[in-house]
Amino acid sequence: MEERLDDDVGSMSEETAAMIAQTAEWCFSARHLVVLTGAGVSAESGVPTFRDKNGLWDKYDVTTLATPDAFEKDPAHVWKWYDWRRQRCAGVGPNAGHYAIVELERDVEERGGRFTLITQNIDNLHNVAGSRNVLELHGNIWKVRLAGTSPDDISVREHLECPIAELPPRDEHGRLLRPHIIWFGEMLSPAVIQGAQLAAQRADVMIVAGTANVVYPSASLPYMVLNRGGKVVNINPGVSELSGKSTLTINEKSGVVLPALVNEIRRLRGDQGSGSQAEANS
Repeated sequence: MEERLDDDVGSMSEETAAMIAQTAEWCFSARHLVVLTGAGVSAESGVPTFRDKNGLWDKYDVTTLATPDAFEKDPAHVWKWYDWRRQRCAGVGPNAGHYAIVELERDVEERGGRFTLITQNIDNLHNVAGSRNVLELHGNIWKVRLAGTSPDDISVREHLECPIAELPPRDEHGRLLRPHIIWFGEMLSPAVIQGAQLAAQRADVMIVAGTANVVYPSASLPYMVLNRGGKVVNINPGVSELSGKSTLTINEKSGVVLPALVNEIRRLRGDQGSGSQAEANS
């Protein structure tokens, strides 16, 4: 039996609590549940935005650093920026929202359903929390691949050295490595985006957490669910492109709503008692 996750349900409005209860019913009966996460989920862990208020890093516009052209011209400088980002990511861990998503995956699979987590985040925190079926749309900052290769290349591998001793890093044969990140002007991994679209086409319920839903093609995924009659629940403390278009919009942080959602699903299951690993991590 599982213990309640920590949540702030007592401070929620009756309307918010009712929407979480409705979402729990949908999730509890879903055959395929999809969760789509964005930068807001990572921000609740303290992951920095990697830019100051002017969008600059070391006096450089970050949108000009995250490009193939910038890497071709000065790979060491681009890697210096990513090394700086990795060092800051290394100092944070998953939050209650990340761990609640792990519990959602476990619940769906225990009932014989399917679960897919689609994330726009590159910080690896979903994997650290314990999520298994993860599609990383924009790559992973802790992975590298050979320069000049595609996101689906066999050279993709973990690279956990932090800080990196020699910039730019090279493989054991002296070949230049690049961050396994989708840069401005690059196509997403065909395998990953096709997997995400297939999941959206099959989903009964999609939870969209911590994203303004303005970056395509990922922004099209919730509409794929809605267009075939599925439920989309938008969790975001602010206004997003899905506000007013999703089945439900819950204007709260994901780290508050998702643990409360898990607890409500457990209530529907009739769980009592203690023993949840996620409780210890929340």
